[in-house]
Amino acid sequence: MSGNIVNTTDANFEADVLQSETPVLVDFWAGWCAPCKAIAPVLEVLSDEYQGKVKIVKVDVTACEATAVNYNIRNIPALLMFKNGEVVAQQIGAVPKSKLTAFIDENI
Repeated sequence: MSGNIVNTTDANFEADVLQSETPVLVDFWAGWCAPCKAIAPVLEVLSDEYQGKVKIVKVDVTACEATAVNYNIRNIPALLMFKNGEVVAQQIGAVPKSKLTAFIDENI
């Protein structure tokens, strides 16, 4: 996994995401989810391309149930963009890199 991707927990979510001065793309995923695994390499590439502009944080919904419930995550992968501690956009499902890039560019 890329050194630019942060794996967070319920306990660290506030510090990793809500208090970040940089926009944060949060990937709600699970190890058993094939579409989640499909976009993981794309997120790694994007974490390098957007280094310093966007922080990418992964939340394992199996391990971080409280955070997943708090953000009403029903389908995964769910990508939520946070700015200043608030959700500003979301993208549900595995999408191609071009769509993820457009999603990030529109929301940072």
